[in-house]
Amino acid sequence: MISVTDNDAVRSLLLDRPEALNAFNNAMFDGLTDALLTAADDDSVKVVIISGAGRAFSAGLDLASNGDDKPKHGFPGLFEAFLEFPKPILLAINGLGVGFGCTVCGLVDLVFMAESARLRCPFSALGLTAEAASTVTFPALLGHQAATWALMSSEWLDADTCQRMGLAFRVVADDELLQVTQRHAEILAAQPLASLMTTKELLMAPRRDALREADEIEGAAMASLSGGAANLEAIAAFKQKRPADFTEL
Repeated sequence: MISVTDNDAVRSLLLDRPEALNAFNNAMFDGLTDALLTAADDDSVKVVIISGAGRAFSAGLDLASNGDDKPKHGFPGLFEAFLEFPKPILLAINGLGVGFGCTVCGLVDLVFMAESARLRCPFSALGLTAEAASTVTFPALLGHQAATWALMSSEWLDADTCQRMGLAFRVVADDELLQVTQRHAEILAAQPLASLMTTKELLMAPRRDALREADEIEGAAMASLSGGAANLEAIAAFKQKRPADFTEL
């Protein structure tokens, strides 16, 4: 589910489950976590790129299959792997990014988006709330008002909007996305590893505790809303292929 390619000191990790729009089940949470842990300990790797296979970057959580197997790391392990990863991580968002496929932008260092790519935080439309510490990372990246819109509206955000808001570093023509991302990764990889790691640690050290606390609070809030009236209405509307009606909720 995770394809690994090395190009000198740049390691590319491909979310390789296109038939499910690269949605995260337990196996993919574990696979990406293991890939990050391995890259963290490999001194020949200076920079990591994460992208998706097919037409999506990631459709977020795969509710259909997430209970099929017991995770080794699961989402908590992957979240911690991102927080502790000691080297630059670049995202190359090649297509749709939904849920964690969007909020992961706040856990990496640089985000590149294809012109046709779109991101969405669908939490309110599901009667739920934000996750992956996005209530901290998004305001820091986007500012309060843009973060409020991204996390509350459940609207799609096109690539230009994401760049304007500060969620994406660069927007690139679809057929040039990986090439441009690779070129930036190589610029970083040309620098001494100790300098990259020291600077990343200085950037991350003041943030980690706040991100862990936010993730814990968000998890409790998510649990409190899951199975509630709005969440049940959203699920029913999806199954019945109709718009959800939250007028009484």
